[in-house]
Formats: sequence, structure tokens, C-alpha cells
Amino acid sequence: MSAPIFNEQATEERAENARLSSFVGAIALGDLVKSTLGPKGMNKILQSGSTGEINVTNDGATILKAIQLDNAAAKIIVNISKVQDDEVGDGTTSVAVLAAELLREAEKLIAQKIHPQTIIEGYRIASAAALKALEKSAIDHSSDPEKFRQDLFNIARTTISSKVLSQDKNYFANLAVDAVLRLKGSVDLEHIQIIKKVGGKLTDSYLDEGFILDKTIAVNSPKRLENCKILVANTSMDTDKVKVFGARFKVDGTSKLAELERAEREKMKAKVEAIASHGINVFVNRQLIYNYPESLLSEKGIMVIEHADFEGVERLSLVTGGEIASTFDHPELVKLGQCDLIEEIMIGEDKLIKFSGVAAGEACTVVLRGSTNQMVDEAERSLHDALSVLSQTVRETRTVLGGGCSEMLMSCAVEEASRNVKGKCAIATEAFSRALRQIPVILADNAGHDSSDLVARLRAAHYEGQDDAGLDMDQGSIGSMRNLGITESYKLKRQVVLSASEATEMIVRVDDILRAAPRKREAV
Repeated sequence: MSAPIFNEQATEERAENARLSSFVGAIALGDLVKSTLGPKGMNKILQSGSTGEINVTNDGATILKAIQLDNAAAKIIVNISKVQDDEVGDGTTSVAVLAAELLREAEKLIAQKIHPQTIIEGYRIASAAALKALEKSAIDHSSDPEKFRQDLFNIARTTISSKVLSQDKNYFANLAVDAVLRLKGSVDLEHIQIIKKVGGKLTDSYLDEGFILDKTIAVNSPKRLENCKILVANTSMDTDKVKVFGARFKVDGTSKLAELERAEREKMKAKVEAIASHGINVFVNRQLIYNYPESLLSEKGIMVIEHADFEGVERLSLVTGGEIASTFDHPELVKLGQCDLIEEIMIGEDKLIKFSGVAAGEACTVVLRGSTNQMVDEAERSLHDALSVLSQTVRETRTVLGGGCSEMLMSCAVEEASRNVKGKCAIATEAFSRALRQIPVILADNAGHDSSDLVARLRAAHYEGQDDAGLDMDQGSIGSMRNLGITESYKLKRQVVLSASEATEMIVRVDDILRAAPRKREAV
């Protein structure tokens, strides 16, 4: 018996146990989110333990981010889902499910005494064959604006059909495509502002060309202004009180107090003069503006907007082409923002400020309406996925077919490739092909159809050369994805296969888990 080298509270799991622990954690996570996959996916309710706040969602990344995990392998799955969200914006559930299915297959192979390194080698061959087949099936319509817009519309529709917006997918797909095409090829979604207002129904949502700020115009300011020169600032406009902690004034008469106040007012007046010297007619401040400086600015005919939240100010300076100023001594160095018209508008019961004709022509605002906060939040997540995927597709213009078509295409290609692989690697390559086939199986299961029958028919269709065959969820049969317009981004599908196979490889390689001893609380 060797002497223990670890702290008594540290734990170690070796070989079989370590592998089992990794597989169990990752597969459990895949099983958790797989019911949300596809157009007939179900929702999950996430309830916060501390605040009791409720989220209803079927967005993979949102669900996975909300779970407190102790299993290392499960955390890797959460990470790949997060990367998928950051990189492409959609496909977060697919990547977690595919990784879990690959691990499920790997677990069976290890039970057959196949070495992990052999499995990894087989998976690598398979993943290369799958990606090659995917690239070969990709179509590029970027040279034809009419067809490309239709592609974008189809991608948006496919993305939205698995979300809460599915019943109005055509409406929201058009809205998302219009917003992204305004960006003129940019991937910067900062220009698209999303404002959520509870009330009305989902189809009351609309795209507004311009920028809407969720604030109100100050009391004495004009409520409508044309040809606006805007100074966006982050400066304190409360009367400059002595802001030293615990500072006190002792005066020997009220006249001295009045002098102090006068000095403060003079100082503020000088600051307002400096601001007005920029030749502006709109002043937007990140911080509060007290009544005195507000009335001074209004007297000069300057529209005042105070307490614009930080993101609002950042985005406003971006879309109006101005800079955020905090000192006002050198007007010639400050770049002012510009827009044609500022007016107050009503959405529901709230007043907001609309900036029309902004310098950045690509700026626009999507106003989302819905019956509950949870509904509007989920609508925002769905729309964000669609916008992200579209903005990526504008850059990487190739598209592939959805509805389980691409997965079956890759699965067949991997099966073909496995015939030329010698030795045990071939078994692992076939396992990769089975895991890919699980995606259409899960899609069919979630819709309540007979998955084994449907997927067998789908596979046969692909072997007969119908390379656009996929699952028609509404009819519960095999259909042509090209005719149905079920399109997905090539970049999205590629990233799913890449991330899932890399994460699986990482987890299969594990043969030891070391857990450090918990940190003790020091005695006070």
C-alpha cells in the first residue's frame, strides 16, 4: 500500500471511474436540452433560487448557463454551447446534443474494450469526412441579391421556427432580414437596438428606422426638434456640492450661506455656458441634471435628456456619429452627433424619444411587444439568435439545408468513409455516423412522430440520391427541404460539428479526475 500523497479531503477518480463520471455528466446534460431541439421543441422554466425570478425558454445557451454544475465534463459542454452562442448565435442546443450523442457512442465502444485513442482517431477521420460532405453540399447565392435575400429569409424562418415566435415566423423573419440588410454587411449588431415593452401581442412588434431611447425629454424642453446637433456627455450636472465625505461648513450668518450657494450657481452657470458654446441644440447626459442647469439650458433653446443609461449613451454616440464628452473647454475638439429629427413617441403607456435620420444610416430599433415579461424576454432571445445568424451569413454567404438533411448527408458520407478505414478505427467512425443520425431522430421524437420509421426512410432517400431530403415536421413525412425553404447557415452547421467533435475528444481522453480539498474558513 503506497503512502497517500494527497490531502485527506482531496479526491481522485481513476481510469474507469473517471471516464464514467465524465460520460454520465455530459450525457445527462445533453438529455436535459434535447427535448428543446427543433420546431416542436419544448420549453423549460428556470427559477432563480435567490430572487424567485422566472425565465421560460428553449434557448440551449440560456438553459445551460443557468445551471449550477459540479461535473467537469458537463462544464465543457456548457462552454462549447457558449462559444457557439458567441460565434454564430444559434445552434446552441444542437452542439450540446451532438456532443452528448458522440459521448454516448464512445461509452459503448469503451465497454467493448476499444481504447480511447482508437476512438479519437476514428472520430477524427469521421469529422473530416462529415465536414467535407457538408462543404460540398453548401450553396452560395451571394452574387444574386434576389436569391440571397430569399436565402436569408429562409434561414431566419428556420431559426425562428424552433422558438416562441414560430407562429408568426414569416413576419419576424422579414423583420430580422430587413434589420440585418440595413447593416450593409457589418456584423456589428450594436446598431440594432431592441426595446421590450409589455403589452399588445407579439405581432404588434415592429422595426423602426431610427434610434429609440427609452427615456423622456426634460420638462421645459421642446418635444420636437429638427436639424439636431447633439452633444453626448457623461458629466455631473447636479450643483457642484462639496463632495468630500463628512465635509462640513460652518458659517456665521445666512448671508454667508447665500454667498456659498451663489458661488455654486455661478460655477454651474459657467459650465452651462461652456456646453452651449459648442453650438448645440440637444444635450444628452449620462448622469442626472438638476433643475437649475436644466432651466438654463432650456432658456438657450437646448433640448435636455438626462440619465440616459450607459448602454443607451454608448449606442447613441455610435449611431449619431458623436463622441462622449466629459469636459467642455475645447469645443473645437469635440465631435458632435447629428440627426434630422428628435421627437417624443408613445409605445403602450410609455413615452420614449425617437431619433430619425441619424448619421449611421444602418441604425434601427426593433420594438418588441408581448403579453408578459417572460414572453417578451424569450422573443428577444429568439430574435437575437436570428439576427446573429443572419449577420454571420451576410459575411459567410454559403447555406445548407436544415430539417435533419445536412446531418443525414454527413452521416451517409461518414459511413462511406468508414469502409476504407482499417482496423478498430472503422468501428469508431461508424459510431460517429450513428451519433449524427440521432439529430433527426430527436427532431422526430420531439414532434411526436415515429422516429425509427421516419429516419430509416430518410436514410434510404439519401442513399437513393435525394440529397435534399429531410423531415417535414408538419406532415410527419420525408420532404424536399429545398422546396420547403428550410435553410441553415453553413457556418452554423460547420461550427456545431467542429465544436462537438473537439469537446468529445477532450472528454474521451480523460483518465483521471483530481479534486482539490475545499478551502477551509480561517478561524477568526
